[in-house]
Amino acid sequence: MSDDDAVEVKPAPSAKPAMSRFLRTAGPDSASSSETETESESDDDEDEQELPKKAGSRFLKGDSDEDESDEDVKRIVKSARDKRLEEMEATGKTMDNALKINDWTAIQNEFDKLTRMVQRQQNMSEPVPSFFIRTLASLEASVNDALIREKESKKKMNALNARALTAMKQKVKKMTKEYEQDIRSFQQDPEAFEREYAVAVAPEVVAPSRQKKSSAKLADEDEDDEDEFTTVGKGGKGVQYTPEGIFKHLQQIQEARGKKNTDRADQIRTLEKLLAVAITPYQRIRVLLALISSRFDYNASLSSFMPPELWSAAQRETDQLIEILALDAAYAVEELTEDYDELIERTPEDEKTGIVRIRGSIISFIDRLDDEFTRSLQNIDPHGTEYVERLKDEKGLYCTICRAQALCELRKQVDPLARVIMRRIEHIYSKPDAVLNVLEMAATAFDFKPSVTLQSASSSAVLMHTLCVHLYQSGNILLRTRAMLSHIYHHALHNDFYTARDMLLMSHLQETIHSADVATQIVYNRAVVQLGLCAFRCGLIKEAQSTLHDIFATQRVKELLAQGVHQQKFYTLTPEQEKAEKQRQLPFHMHINTELLEAAFLVSSMLVEIPVLASMDSEEQKRKAISKPFRRLLDFADRQVFTGPPESTRDHIMQASKALQSGQWEQCRDLIQDIKIWSLMPEAASVKDMLAKRIQEEGLRTYLFTFSPHYRSLSLSLLSSTFSLPPRSVSSIVSRMIWNEELSASLDQSSGVVVFHRVDLSRSQQLAQTLADRINVMVEANEKVLDVRLGGGASWGDRAEGGKGDKRGEQAQERRGGRGERRGAGTRGARAARGARFAQGLGSQMARTR
Repeated sequence: MSDDDAVEVKPAPSAKPAMSRFLRTAGPDSASSSETETESESDDDEDEQELPKKAGSRFLKGDSDEDESDEDVKRIVKSARDKRLEEMEATGKTMDNALKINDWTAIQNEFDKLTRMVQRQQNMSEPVPSFFIRTLASLEASVNDALIREKESKKKMNALNARALTAMKQKVKKMTKEYEQDIRSFQQDPEAFEREYAVAVAPEVVAPSRQKKSSAKLADEDEDDEDEFTTVGKGGKGVQYTPEGIFKHLQQIQEARGKKNTDRADQIRTLEKLLAVAITPYQRIRVLLALISSRFDYNASLSSFMPPELWSAAQRETDQLIEILALDAAYAVEELTEDYDELIERTPEDEKTGIVRIRGSIISFIDRLDDEFTRSLQNIDPHGTEYVERLKDEKGLYCTICRAQALCELRKQVDPLARVIMRRIEHIYSKPDAVLNVLEMAATAFDFKPSVTLQSASSSAVLMHTLCVHLYQSGNILLRTRAMLSHIYHHALHNDFYTARDMLLMSHLQETIHSADVATQIVYNRAVVQLGLCAFRCGLIKEAQSTLHDIFATQRVKELLAQGVHQQKFYTLTPEQEKAEKQRQLPFHMHINTELLEAAFLVSSMLVEIPVLASMDSEEQKRKAISKPFRRLLDFADRQVFTGPPESTRDHIMQASKALQSGQWEQCRDLIQDIKIWSLMPEAASVKDMLAKRIQEEGLRTYLFTFSPHYRSLSLSLLSSTFSLPPRSVSSIVSRMIWNEELSASLDQSSGVVVFHRVDLSRSQQLAQTLADRINVMVEANEKVLDVRLGGGASWGDRAEGGKGDKRGEQAQERRGGRGERRGAGTRGARAARGARFAQGLGSQMARTR
C-alpha cells in the first residue's frame, strides 16, 4: 500500500489505541476522489469510537466486557420439568397469537399438542400445571365469545375454521368437565391456586451428599474415594442402614406414605437398601411387604398404567416373598392379625402358637399385579411389537399365581385360595390347548407348585372342571357365578355344545344376570356368544341362530362384549362414563372376532329364514320374522337397483340369500364358501363342508315350500338329482316336513313320489286364524312386559334397554304381522311370481348340470 492512500487517524479522547486501518470499508487500492476519502476518514473515526462498545454479543445479556472469557460465563441448567413448562408456555403463546387473528385451525392443533404434553406429565405422576388450568378457563370464554360473534356476524368464516371452532367447543367442554374442580379453585382464588401449585412442585432441600474434606485429605485420597456418596438425612448427617434400624426406617416410610410431597422413588430406593441389609426372615418379609406396596403406590393415577419395569420388579419381589413363606412355616402373612409392636423383632419362640403372624395380604398383591398387567395391555397399541413383548410377561404372571395357589393350599387359607383360583381360571378359560400347555409347563417347572396341574389332570377339560368345582363349593356367590360362566365358555370353545348348553340352562343365570355387576355380565355375554359359535361349528344352525339373536338384536355387540365403546347418535358420554367404559375393555388378545361372529349369525339366519319366507303364504303361524336384523338387511338388498360383485361379508351373504330364494343353491354355496373370514375359524374345511350340505337341504325345503301349491306330486328321484342329495336324505327331509306339519302332503314309498294335498281356507277360517295369531302376539307381549317388571325371563340386552325395546319391537311386529295377513288374504299372484322366478333359476341350473 502506498503512503498516499494512508489516512491519518487521531487518537480518541478516551486514550484508547487507534483501530487498525484494515477494518475500513474501502480497499487500499481503490482510486477514489478526495471527497470519498474525506467521508471515509470521518466514517473511520466514528467507527473507531463506536466499535469498542459493540464488542459484546447482543445475544448475551449482562456484562459485555471484552476481557470476559467464555469460562466466566454462567451456564443455566434447567430441569426436565422446567423445560416442559417452557414448551407448554410457548404453545400457549402460539395459541394467543392465533386467537388474535381468529385462526381456530391453528388453535385446535396447538391445543391438541398441549393436552398431549399434560397427559405425558400426568403419566409421570406430576401435578397438572397451573398454566394449563388458566389456559382452559380463558379458552372457554374465548370459544363462547367466538360462537356469539359468529352468530351475530353477517360474514361467515370459512368451512375449515368453522369446523375447527366447533371441534374446539367439544374439546374444551370435555377437558373442562375433567378438570372442573381445579378450574373452580382457580376461579375462586387464582393467587392461592398458584401458591398451592408452587408448593406441590417445589424441589426438596437436599443436604450436601458428600461431607467436606480438607484439601490435604483430598490430595491424599484416591479418585475412587472421591466418587463415593453417602445418603444424608435431616441436619446433613449421614444415614446408615443396619439390620437394627430397619423397623425404624419402615415406620418413617409408613408415616410418610400417602402424603402430598412424598418422594415415592426415594422411598423405593430406601426400601431396596433395607432389603439388602435384612438378615432374618421376619425383617425380609416386613421389608418386602412395604416395598411391593410402595411400587404399586408409585403411579397414583388410575387412568394410566404401571410402568413395565416397576411391574416386573414387583412380580419378582412377590415371588421372593412367597418363597420365604413357603420355606419357613414359622412365619405367616394374614390379613387379620392381632396388634403387635412393629418396632421390635419377633421370633417364633416369642409366640404362643409358634407362628409369627404378620399383617399383610399376598392375594391383594396378586390381584394388583393382574389388574396392572391388564391395564397395560389396554393402553398399548395391539398392532405393534410392544404389545407382543408385553404379552410375554403373562407366563411369569401365571407362574406367580400358581405359586400363590400352592402357598394358600399349604397354609389352608380358604378365602384367598378361592380368589387366586379364580385368577388362574381367568387366564386359561379362553385359551386353546396349545397356549395352555405352554403356561402349565412353565408353572410346573418349579418344585413349589399347586396340587392341580395339567399333568395331574391329563387334559384341559379335567383341569378346568377341578378348579371350577372347588369354587362351586365355596361360599362366594360372585366367584361361583364367574366360575360357572368360565366353565361354560371352555366347554363351548372345545365344541362340547350340549354340556355347555345344559350347564347354562341349569344355572338359571339368564334370569338373574341383569342384577350382577358389569364385569360378570360381560363374561356372561362372552359365554353366550361362544356357545352360539360352538353350535354353528357343530352344524346346529337353529340353535346357533337363536343363541346369537339376543346379542345381535341389541345392535351393540362390541359394547356387550367389552370390545369397544358404543357411540349413540344423539347421546354423548361424559368423561367419567367414557373412562369407566375404557377401563372395562378386554385386552385385544381376548377379543372374539366380531366379523366372524356376524358371518356365523347371518348365515344361520339365512338358512333358517329363507325357507320360512318361502312358506309364508302357506304357513300363517310363521309370518313374523325370526331374525329381524337379517330381514332388515335382506329388504335393503332387495331395494337396490344395481348389485355389483360382492365385496364384504354381508354382500356375500345377501347375494347368497337371493340365490337360495331363486333356486340356485350351487351359486349360494360358492358365495358362502368364498367368504375369507372362515379361515379364522377352527376346522374351517369341515365347517365349509357342513355349510354346503345344509345349503342343499334348505334349498330342497325352499323348493318344496314354493312349488307345493303348483304340483300334485313330485318324484323323489328328480329332487335327489336336482339337489345332489341321496334319495334316503330326500325322503328323510320330506318325512320330517310332513311330520312337523310344515307341508300338507303324503309320501308314496312304492312309486317314489310325494303327493301334495291342497288345503284352501275359507274366508271365515282365515279371519279366525288371523285373530288367533294377533291374540298370541298380544299374550307374548304382555308376558314379556310382566317378566321385565318382575325381573326374570327377558334377555340381558332387552333389560339394558329398560323394557322400551320390547314394547317397540312388539308394536312393529304387530304392524308387520297385520300387513302380512292382509297380503295372505289376497290372491296367489305374489306366490305365483315367486314360483316362476324359482323355476327359472332352477331350470337354468339343471341345464348347466346336463
